[in-house]
Amino acid sequence: MSNNRRQFLTSVTGMAGLSVLPQMALAAASSPYKDAALPVEKRVDDLLGRMTLEEKIAQMQCTWQAKTEIQDAKGEFSAAKAQKAWPHGLGMIGRPSDRQLGQAAGAGDTGATANRNALETATYTNAVQKWAVEQTRLGIPLFMHEEALHGYVARDATSFPQAIGIASSFDTDLTTKIFSVAAREMRARGANLALAPVVDVAREPRWGRIEETYGEDPYVCGEIGKAAIIGFAGTDPKLAKDKVLVTLKHMTGHGQPESGTNIGPAEVSERTLREEFFPPFEKAIKETNVGCVMPSYNEIGGVPSHANNWLLHKVLRDEWGFKGITVSDYFGINELITRHKLAATPKEAALRAIKAGVDVETPDGLAYKTLGELVKEKRVSEAEIDVVVRRILTLKFQAGLFEQPYVDAKAADGLTAAPDAVALARLAATRTPVLLKNDKGVLPLDGKKVGKLLLIGTHAKDTPIGGYSDHPRHIVSIYDGLQAEAKAQGFSLAYSEGVRITESRVWGRTRSSSRRRK
Repeated sequence: MSNNRRQFLTSVTGMAGLSVLPQMALAAASSPYKDAALPVEKRVDDLLGRMTLEEKIAQMQCTWQAKTEIQDAKGEFSAAKAQKAWPHGLGMIGRPSDRQLGQAAGAGDTGATANRNALETATYTNAVQKWAVEQTRLGIPLFMHEEALHGYVARDATSFPQAIGIASSFDTDLTTKIFSVAAREMRARGANLALAPVVDVAREPRWGRIEETYGEDPYVCGEIGKAAIIGFAGTDPKLAKDKVLVTLKHMTGHGQPESGTNIGPAEVSERTLREEFFPPFEKAIKETNVGCVMPSYNEIGGVPSHANNWLLHKVLRDEWGFKGITVSDYFGINELITRHKLAATPKEAALRAIKAGVDVETPDGLAYKTLGELVKEKRVSEAEIDVVVRRILTLKFQAGLFEQPYVDAKAADGLTAAPDAVALARLAATRTPVLLKNDKGVLPLDGKKVGKLLLIGTHAKDTPIGGYSDHPRHIVSIYDGLQAEAKAQGFSLAYSEGVRITESRVWGRTRSSSRRRK
């Protein structure tokens, strides 16, 4: 080997953080799939033809709770550990801003462990992409998904009114602006896929998740949903630098569960599905750039959505022409075993799900780790795997991840809760309230008429923004706002906690035994 060639290899090896640069990596650098000037279809053909079965199956998997397998003792990404845990690469990481590692029953910060800030998250995602792009055989970048129901669910990010409030504005332009901000803040930290928006039609008042929806009217859900998608993803299939892919959820019937029980069966007819629940999904898929669709947890006619070929293939793909990928709801495939009793083993659950049309398993690769065995047993063909992986790769090319896998970590904080975002949040707060009754004309407040005002409620002081939120940079509670107004206008304010609803911010959890009232 000449001295010049030896020096070149040494310098490239150092840049990539590798001890050895394989010949195959040099070959991959000049491969057609690396050529951004080629059509996406040709790039996909070339890359797919180079992949082993193991590399294909890895693209269909995600890690979230198992992030400990790819992190060091301090919780930072470790390329060495990642290479050991995922020697064939990895398709997706769930919530890179999250340090909870499954501790939380909700989507945000419970207070148990502070999540990553903007700089920390961007540094983390850059390290992940550096491993994927520079240290795996084919250099396929990762999807990084985050929650974004009413703003990016991350520390310091801008929170907006809940989804049901946004829908109550009936303002599609405002909705697009809101989710444009969410997308900008996500992409600044390296996230590129939002698990939003929710276009479930809410038809069961006892169901506890109506706040996540855009309401009971299919038309409103469709219009607000479309506006949200345009905000997140734009109008061009080629994703802009400040946009993210969306995940349309949850398909479907989720909003009319039997007895109002969350995830309960939706005992509805096909006519009801087509007239009430399908329209927002169909509109979004036909009129916007929907990258992903998430099946719902519930059953329809006794068939779980994660095992419903009619729903995910015949309707979604054949009738509506959906070209993107389907992403399981968290543990949705495993629940074919635990909740629905449709499968006895992870392998059987994987078989049911892939035959139904579920492309990617989240949040961790439980059932889909058995896909290789199913191929060897000829119960799933490699051609079926290829169809799925082709869709995944197409989205990654369209998102520009091969050309721009990294973000400017130092700029991420400045793009978080920027002045225009805060101003928009204030505007949205004035557009979304619903006043049921203005008793005796008490509003707007007039200090000369009010005299004394009583404020009741735990969350008047403790202000959780919602189940899909972290800690924004600045919060003004109802109590703080009224106290300032009372001082300015000269009336007195009294406060009482009243009845405490929960003992923690985590969904469905109360710790009454661990905290006594005084």
